[in-house]
Amino acid sequence: MKKKVLATIISTAMAAALLAGCAAVPVAETPAPAADAVATEAEAPAADAAAGDLDFKIVVKSFQSSYWQAAVQGVNQAAEELGVKVECNGPNAESDIADQVNMLTNYINGAPSGIGLAACDQSACLDALQMAKDAGIPVVCFDSGCPDAPEGSVLSTIATDNYGAGATAADNLYAALKDTIASASEPVRIGEVNQEATSESITLRGLGFIDRFTELATADGKSVAVIGNEFYVNGAKEKGDEASADIIIEVAVPAQTTVELCATEASAIMNKSDVIGIFGSNQVAAEGILSADENLGKLGSEAGSTILAAGFDAGTVIKQAIKDGKMFGAVTQSPLAMGRTTVETLYKIANGETVSDIATDGYWYDSSNMDSDDIAPNLYD
Repeated sequence: MKKKVLATIISTAMAAALLAGCAAVPVAETPAPAADAVATEAEAPAADAAAGDLDFKIVVKSFQSSYWQAAVQGVNQAAEELGVKVECNGPNAESDIADQVNMLTNYINGAPSGIGLAACDQSACLDALQMAKDAGIPVVCFDSGCPDAPEGSVLSTIATDNYGAGATAADNLYAALKDTIASASEPVRIGEVNQEATSESITLRGLGFIDRFTELATADGKSVAVIGNEFYVNGAKEKGDEASADIIIEVAVPAQTTVELCATEASAIMNKSDVIGIFGSNQVAAEGILSADENLGKLGSEAGSTILAAGFDAGTVIKQAIKDGKMFGAVTQSPLAMGRTTVETLYKIANGETVSDIATDGYWYDSSNMDSDDIAPNLYD
């Protein structure tokens, strides 16, 4: 089976610092730089800040997932190496948006040397980002950007090309299902479970999957309709007509970002007899799909006779499911690298260096390559 690999080029020095010995394969698209991504000399603090005097605050999306614990591990590694102080915090769940905004605001009031932010909601933090700018506190976004941030408030965004990552999942799932789709005499259904419709990273992955799957199917002469969650339906490049479609992409979003509620949404889709594939756009959604299948027993690795599931991120549950053939494969990022790079970028800003957006690596993996030297270091537990 043809493997698709998503990765973006980081400079040689940065790659060595982040993923020692881990080779990256370039892709055509990288995240578009935010309008405020470049710090000017006038915006940057005085050069040669004493490392021991630097105090950075890091706000992650949630302390309850292994993904964010891996990011925190990267933060702590970089802090120790650079000799700076860091403090990490985050809400219990990624749906606790107000809690995260309060944490961010409290950190700003404490006047730290800089802040790293993985925003749960790309719009909810805008007022706080203006506060940080007014207070002269540099902010670096990671994992998810804030594209509408006040000008000059975000000096760098460190993230995977999430739209491209969703497209990579679609490339691999479509290739595995292509023959099943071609031979179908009735419409078939592809499910998509997104834990929410607010953060930039999740929404871009979900839309990237939808648009790419539609593009591939259309090129093969098949019509596609997108139904379900209004945000994703309206955001898709082509919505299509459900009444006449050969392929229906059904998108579900739970009321809160929990594995249990994602499982409920996944179960509602997978119970339909025409489902041949399903995509979960992050660790919570992917684990929700696997949880739903504990009662359904419909997932597997045989296209046409089982439902093929593509996931995102890693963690013990997803990794074991791929090894066991329950999950077809997934796209992984490098949260540890993102955490490291966030602290390193804040350190550069504190020392007067100009910074810009940084794209970190992502990879497609399945049972055939997950133990390889290029992939294994990114598969956190």
